[in-house]
Amino acid sequence: MRSAKLPCMKPYVICHMVCSVDGRIHGSRQRPKGNVVPNLFERLHDQLGGGSWLCGRVTAQEFAKGKGLVYPPTDQVLPREDWFAQRKPQAWGIYLDAHGKAVWHRSDIGGDAILVILTEAVPDSHLAGLQRDGISYIFAGKTEIDLGAALETLNRELGIERLLLEGGGGANGALLRAGLVDELSLVINPTIDG
Repeated sequence: MRSAKLPCMKPYVICHMVCSVDGRIHGSRQRPKGNVVPNLFERLHDQLGGGSWLCGRVTAQEFAKGKGLVYPPTDQVLPREDWFAQRKPQAWGIYLDAHGKAVWHRSDIGGDAILVILTEAVPDSHLAGLQRDGISYIFAGKTEIDLGAALETLNRELGIERLLLEGGGGANGALLRAGLVDELSLVINPTIDG
């Protein structure tokens, strides 16, 4: 008797955004200032249940401390295998970084452990740097990220059942186009960022 292979599950994905009437997400540029609700995004994140969250590469660059840097060269040849600095943090801050552009010099954001989704095209020096920084990573594709495969790995390897997709526009749009978003949490401030 053959056992049937069970389908892998992906996390339930909630796209969570707070934006201006003209669709911009940077609260610092929105006007009039009196209409911007302080810490609204974070408060809603917590009300939605918090937990693990995912952002794109541009957002990653905002949180990475090594702005404008690259990890130093290495003689190491590292296998293209998922690597986990830890397995059971309270929550994961997950970033799409297909080609390894973000240099972190930190291992968490607000206590949430960083995990980076990469392609196999990332140089060994970047992998060595991530390991030195204590950052977990998974691979999902040769040169472009396979978003479905990445979500399945997050569920299978780390038990992530729910994920808040929190920008930017490129990451949100990519997951939406791939049919991977299950729910939208969209708040529109009565502001503009023209």
